[in-house]
Amino acid sequence: MNAAEQATNVTVASKIATVVNLFKSEFPDAKVDLKPWANDPDTRELVDPDSIDIGFHFPGWSRRLQSRSILVQIRFYKDALEASRRAIGVEAAGFDHRGKQWRLSTVEEWRFEGASHPVPEVGEKLKHFCRQVFELFNNA
Repeated sequence: MNAAEQATNVTVASKIATVVNLFKSEFPDAKVDLKPWANDPDTRELVDPDSIDIGFHFPGWSRRLQSRSILVQIRFYKDALEASRRAIGVEAAGFDHRGKQWRLSTVEEWRFEGASHPVPEVGEKLKHFCRQVFELFNNA
């Protein structure tokens, strides 16, 4: 679900802002998009209500990232007994004019999949960002 829609209280809004700052600390030229999903019925049907989705766009195609935009989805598990949400996964996908070029999922083996991959040092920056997201949502 769009990050802008998930910012329903000060705590969540603050954590979303921290996620943006964490990403921008690794990739300072990224522009944030807190509403990466279109607001139409077909798209709404595909959106995970238990996620925070943020888009990051770069000034042009990045050879090092092998993309122009990155969609980050932070997935949660809601514990009904504790009324709390725990981050259970972070997924990132790199896109260019041809569509999705790569995907990184922390749910699986933290491995890049797809037609192309970011260069290794940039891949490590993305993985470091994912670890920081887990710390933010699960150690507070």
